[in-house]
Amino acid sequence: MASETQRSGHALEPLAEWMSTLIGYVQSARPDLTNRQMALLMLVYLTDGPHTVRGLAAKLRVSKPVVTRALNTLGALGYLRRQKDESDLRNIFVERTQTGTQFLEEFAGLIERAEKNGANRQRSKQDESRTTH
Repeated sequence: MASETQRSGHALEPLAEWMSTLIGYVQSARPDLTNRQMALLMLVYLTDGPHTVRGLAAKLRVSKPVVTRALNTLGALGYLRRQKDESDLRNIFVERTQTGTQFLEEFAGLIERAEKNGANRQRSKQDESRTTH
């Protein structure tokens, strides 16, 4: 019977690639983003716009001030840009930037490397298992 540690370790294996991605991100010397900031950034880049503060807050199920604080940071980093809606000045559109695109492309590369390393580890385990049986 498997010990609690073995069962837990097996259940946590999918997190190994995410851990590798995060370690690569920390080592990249890029600014630390919170999960909310990263979710907001990905939401703007990976879903069709136009994006408004109100709409982003609704999708993330957070208040508009939470989105505004995240946008302050992401805007200061150059990852997103705010643009007033000329037809309704109450609305603020959130737009992508080249700097944000570059950041997410680099982050995607970290994920791809972690997935590749994870696949290589899995193949090594399988090879090792075949040679010991």
